Amino acid sequence: MKNKKAISLLFLSNIISGFAQGISMIAIPWYFVEVVGRPEVFATAYIFITFATLFWGLYAGTIIDRYSRKRIFILINIACGLIIGSVAFSGFFTTSMNDLLVILVFATTIFNYNVHYPNLYAFGQEITEKSNYGKLNSYIEIQGQSTSILAGAFAALLLTGTTNKSMNLGGFTLTFPFEIQPWEIHEIFLMDAITYLIVILIFMQIKYTRLVKDKIEVGTLFSRLKSGISYLKKNPLIFRFGFASYMLFAFLLVEIHILLPLYVHDFLQERGDIYASAEVYYSLGAILAGLFVISIFKKFNSIFGIICLMFVVAIAFAGMSFYKSLLYFFIANLILGLTNAGVRVLRTTYLFNHVPNNVIGRAGSVFNSLNIMVRMCLIGLFALPFFTTNDNVRYGYLVGAIMVLMAIIPLILHYKSLINLDKKQED
Repeated sequence: MKNKKAISLLFLSNIISGFAQGISMIAIPWYFVEVVGRPEVFATAYIFITFATLFWGLYAGTIIDRYSRKRIFILINIACGLIIGSVAFSGFFTTSMNDLLVILVFATTIFNYNVHYPNLYAFGQEITEKSNYGKLNSYIEIQGQSTSILAGAFAALLLTGTTNKSMNLGGFTLTFPFEIQPWEIHEIFLMDAITYLIVILIFMQIKYTRLVKDKIEVGTLFSRLKSGISYLKKNPLIFRFGFASYMLFAFLLVEIHILLPLYVHDFLQERGDIYASAEVYYSLGAILAGLFVISIFKKFNSIFGIICLMFVVAIAFAGMSFYKSLLYFFIANLILGLTNAGVRVLRTTYLFNHVPNNVIGRAGSVFNSLNIMVRMCLIGLFALPFFTTNDNVRYGYLVGAIMVLMAIIPLILHYKSLINLDKKQED
């Protein structure tokens, strides 16, 4: 594999930034549910943030396909570091953190995600040989989720602290030699901001050789965006595949930020350590997917693998609606991590093999924009009083099960055509 050092530095930067961002993104929803008791404020803000990312996501795709992906990483980290660092410092000079500032950090991180991950995959495709696409995507998944395990563990520790020098993590009791006090939200943000600075320094050291020679389109923003949409119009099978296979991811984002904290608090009636432990089990499942999914479904094909994984997670979601059990909760999150990461690895590899590198950012933006519309509908649905009354939040997972099963239908209907695309690619 060429560009080994560049890929290693890319992974290192992703680990460092993902660790602190992961803690912040676990802490913020729990902060509104448990610390200030205003989950409706967060849900309302999340709707507006998601709507704003609809436009930012489209614009981000045109940036990714037009400019140096290394430079994009550096600039976006400078902007995010300055914003989150400013919010963190303000927290040290006030008695309580303003809700809007906490939401600003959440919005900044969400906006960063909308350019970071598409840029990460596009950059990976740009500097990796085609024969190593599957391996690259598996490596990205493994390192990303290994980081999430650490983030989940530290989030559990920082959110609740220790009681009698011990804490619960994933159903196990961990004992420390000293008592640890819970961190304030602005202290978590400061750690987050510092990692952005470290990542900038790492990216400045990356040197690489472009392996993809596709011509870069340099037209206006509108013309570049239009050509991305035109590509998908000319390739309707790719469009249907991308839209359907993204549905699990659409539900997952809403589940993590809206359903999960309420599910733990209202249905399971547990504390922040159990909420953060869900991330640990999810990440363990995702690591298993990164290690084994490509090799397992290599004997079959990507489409078959995606259908199987989505069917399994639909069953897991249905179970979460009816079983009030910590053991099942942890197992279901393990399954969710395995299936979502497995679908992402298979989907991304399939798209890498069928979408040119000079248009993949814009194609991804179209899928992401449709994904955002679906998420907005879900957020609006789960913000209804029904889901925040008593333990009714559990029925949100039943909605997820139905949604994933519906997404499987077009993959089954177009199964043979999608497989034939793979055969043509091999020819």
